Amino acid sequence: QVQLVESGGGSVQAGGSLRLSCAASGDTTSNYRMAWFRQAPGKEREGVAAISTGAGVTRYADSVKGRFTISRDSAKNIMYLQMTNLKPEDTAMYYCAAGAVVASMMWAADQYNYWGQGTQVTVSS
Repeated sequence: QVQLVESGGGSVQAGGSLRLSCAASGDTTSNYRMAWFRQAPGKEREGVAAISTGAGVTRYADSVKGRFTISRDSAKNIMYLQMTNLKPEDTAMYYCAAGAVVASMMWAADQYNYWGQGTQVTVSS
């Protein structure tokens, strides 16, 4: 079992930056693909960034490419999402997720076994 806890959310103006953290406890997450998803009110949960096990191959949604950076510190069992040049449309609840997910399914939320409780990001114009 893995427990995930997000932190680092907040309110910023457009163009600002935030760094989200996802701390894992219980079993190690080193064998799991991990990802950040977000969900805005009235919208479906969408994947924004994912990172593989091992070499840590990263993938990003087109909407955040070049602005967000996902990373993981396996020794500390923590994953990060560095967000820069934030836009109002980035406003959402952000969730971290972990699971034994194949690459072709990395954006499928139902493939992930473990989820955090979420951290709110609000970007004002």
